[in-house]
Amino acid sequence: MTKAYFVTGTDTEVGKTYSSCRILEAFSRSEKTALGYKPVAAGCDWQNSQWENEDALALQAAGSVNVPLAEINPIALPDAIAPHIAANRHGVAISEKVIVDGFRALYRYEPDVLLMEGAGGWRLPLSQGRFLSDTVKALQLDVILVVGMRLGCLNHALLTAEAIQNDGLTIKGWVANQLSDDMPVFDENLATLDALMPAPRLALIPYKQTPDLSLLVEKLG
Repeated sequence: MTKAYFVTGTDTEVGKTYSSCRILEAFSRSEKTALGYKPVAAGCDWQNSQWENEDALALQAAGSVNVPLAEINPIALPDAIAPHIAANRHGVAISEKVIVDGFRALYRYEPDVLLMEGAGGWRLPLSQGRFLSDTVKALQLDVILVVGMRLGCLNHALLTAEAIQNDGLTIKGWVANQLSDDMPVFDENLATLDALMPAPRLALIPYKQTPDLSLLVEKLG
């Protein structure tokens, strides 16, 4: 039976895709099939007769199920800006039905784990008054929160966790992604989050080092 999770972050450029790829690879090493889904991506290049996004390509490569890129990333927008603005520029609407249908269609591959990765942070606008978090709520997915470890991460992590819980969803756990090797008082920040976050830390991904995600696989798989 497929276990599905939504991966969000405390902000953009905090390592959602990097963390998701490491999680997918960890499941593959544990002999479980894993598949990533990036429903909305802004910032694409026209290659191979389609819009290709580097994050979606990374998820495709990290997964252990052979799936066409168009199924991993059904909504691909060329401009590297907020997706709803990118969509408006090109006269298109971001369809929540496309996101949900694309997600459900991936179940036919019968992966052990299916990760749906968001764009930006938790409250990503899709259109006027509609957010990607609304779609996650409709799907009732448990959430994995990637915390980019940098100045300001305490506030961002706690507010994001609060918003997820206020939306009635379960935070399965959080991942500390070390963005540099020189963050001041890193250990103290990590300890503060361990004490204050309303869900367990699933993993620490060290800066430019191979993480040990065996405990994460055990908890999620």
